[in-house]
Amino acid sequence: MDPLQPIREKIDAHDHQIVELLNQRLTLAAEIGKLKRSSGGQIYVPEREDAVLRKIAALNQGPIKNEALQAIYREIMSAAIALEKPLLIAYLGPEATNTHAAAMKKFGASVDYHAMATIADLFTAVEKGEADYAVIPIENSTEGSVREALDSFVESDLKIVAQIYLEINHVLISSTPLEKIEKVYSKDQALAQCRHWLQRHLPHAQLVDTTSTARAVQIAKETPGSAAIAGELASQVYGVPVVATRIQDKADNTTRFFVIGKKPSGPVGGGRDMTSLLISLGDEAAAHSGSLLKMLLPFGERGINLSKIESRPSKKRSWDYYFFIDVTGHYDDAGMKEAMAELKKFCPLVKWLGSYPVVT
Repeated sequence: MDPLQPIREKIDAHDHQIVELLNQRLTLAAEIGKLKRSSGGQIYVPEREDAVLRKIAALNQGPIKNEALQAIYREIMSAAIALEKPLLIAYLGPEATNTHAAAMKKFGASVDYHAMATIADLFTAVEKGEADYAVIPIENSTEGSVREALDSFVESDLKIVAQIYLEINHVLISSTPLEKIEKVYSKDQALAQCRHWLQRHLPHAQLVDTTSTARAVQIAKETPGSAAIAGELASQVYGVPVVATRIQDKADNTTRFFVIGKKPSGPVGGGRDMTSLLISLGDEAAAHSGSLLKMLLPFGERGINLSKIESRPSKKRSWDYYFFIDVTGHYDDAGMKEAMAELKKFCPLVKWLGSYPVVT
């Protein structure tokens, strides 16, 4: 008797139960979808997603790792969303960019995706209802913020509803041997993230900026003697081999992405919310040397932790800046409301960009 047979029979029995329970769960999700549609509720609810992922992590007794279990449940929730309502997610394209990978990490394989050429296009698509949500890159741990993304929030009323962190592992993709590569194509940030590796291994190669890492692979595929820097997904999608792996200069190279939509997310609670704000000091900055400190005091006095502050030129007049701020807590929290009210007394612009769960 094959000693594996009784174990495999037990696995088959468990598979039968798993499939049956999954379908029961999705049937219940479809019922929830009907109720949401009749009441005009949101199909994708980030705070509920966060609660489910934390719950299953708390239930997990191993040997499966929480990361693997949460990835499985993201696909279950993706299938549930697809049953509730067809969902279209726009992302910065073309296909197989890092933003595409981040979108799939957040929303799974069961929703529909649409690639767009620019970040401005993504904002427009959601504003016009052509997409339900959009995924945009906002900052990289090595190269800093994506300026176009920050500037797009100034004029838009869209809200940040969720965030995604994606580890970025760059590979060199080419049909040409390493020693014969004369040009390397990629997005400017990807080239910068691999600067030292390129100097060591391809010191004479010309570096050419492209609109995206995926577009770089398309060009390299058609251009002899060239290569592209992109993610491994692009190699698989476009059918071009990988020449070298993990060529980024820093091992912990990570990019943060935002999910933007028309309606804000509700509070998660328990210290698990983050809020992004856009603030302008206007004439206050020119008139008072301590104006920046004055802007931060309403948060500090209420125990609201500041996790990020970044300035960008307003482009309206010289030396006038917007401040992008991330703080802990939800916009609906009492302390946050008080801080906002105090800021509005002396700041000409205090704009709520969104509140969203911290990453589980």
